[in-house]
Amino acid sequence: MKKYEIMYIVKSNLDEEQFQTVTDRLNNSIIQHGGSIDSFDDWGIRDFAYEIDHMKKGHYAVMNVTANNEGIAEYQRMARINNNIVRVMVIKTEEEK
Repeated sequence: MKKYEIMYIVKSNLDEEQFQTVTDRLNNSIIQHGGSIDSFDDWGIRDFAYEIDHMKKGHYAVMNVTANNEGIAEYQRMARINNNIVRVMVIKTEEEK
């Protein structure tokens, strides 16, 4: 198991319940593959530095996870096919490099 930091942006027009549903689906892809969510930080809605797909704002979230390669691959697959995810970035944390 390796430690990762995941940052993703969800469309800003979703309400809290819809945002929570998107987050739960993504988190379950890690948990179902034996990983764990170590911390979750909801940054809220912020302005983009530049327009993305005609949007100027997004709901940012950052989390630290412990997961295996299969869990991360499934997470990225789920994020790519979800239309409510604007961007996602997964990086290994410094102590794991």
